[in-house]
Amino acid sequence: MHVPKVLEIKRIETENPTVKTFIFDWDGGEVHPGQFLMVWNFQDEKPMSISFADPVAGEIGVSIKNVGKITNQLHSLKEGDKIGLRGPYGRPFQMAGSKILAVGGGIGMAPVFAFTTEAIRRGLDLEVICAAVTEEELLYVEKLEEMEVKVHTATDDGSCGFCGFPTVLADKLLQDDDFDMLVSCGPEPMMKALFEIAENHNISSQFSLERWMKCAVGICGQCCVDDMGWRVCAEGPVFWGHELRLITEFGSYRRDSSGTRHKL
Repeated sequence: MHVPKVLEIKRIETENPTVKTFIFDWDGGEVHPGQFLMVWNFQDEKPMSISFADPVAGEIGVSIKNVGKITNQLHSLKEGDKIGLRGPYGRPFQMAGSKILAVGGGIGMAPVFAFTTEAIRRGLDLEVICAAVTEEELLYVEKLEEMEVKVHTATDDGSCGFCGFPTVLADKLLQDDDFDMLVSCGPEPMMKALFEIAENHNISSQFSLERWMKCAVGICGQCCVDDMGWRVCAEGPVFWGHELRLITEFGSYRRDSSGTRHKL
């Protein structure tokens, strides 16, 4: 129990210059959008959102951005190499709402893509805002369009789609259409602003939080949030908007591996 499974990398898909998706054969039980896996490179392990799950083909995938020592090593792996996975862990997104606006920022698009794929399978009506700093950093746009999803791109530098923060675009879309659910993952300041926008429009919302995780099974307490003490790995990582009202650190600060607070 909770021992990593060592699996062979079946397929690697390059999503953009810094993000690759690693696909594995999977017989480890049900997987739901919003859950995460602990990825072990035989030296250390990190939590990674599940970005791809195909229960028919029996495949699962994680999209990893190359940002440090572990991820750089993972990016050097080839198809056929092996890594360890344990999970899936955490509370997933709930499939709710008759018309959904899903917003992903940067690598936060990974769980949003998994959510969108499952929502489409279930025949739900949704639109997606895919946001990044530049056009080359956008994720999954072509894949979403192939699924006939209505995609709105937003880039900070205006190199593709809406020029500016996705929060401004989301507010406009919510004013112009009759959405009743907002789903998001990305930088926490972005999600904090989206939370307030959803509150202003009086619609339900779900957000995937990121905190420093060690055990991923709710034992170590590393990912507890003020003031509720909820463990992001167990009670989250997906929280409803009405729950976020009770998390006082949401959008304000987070802790590093030593527990020291860092302002967002």
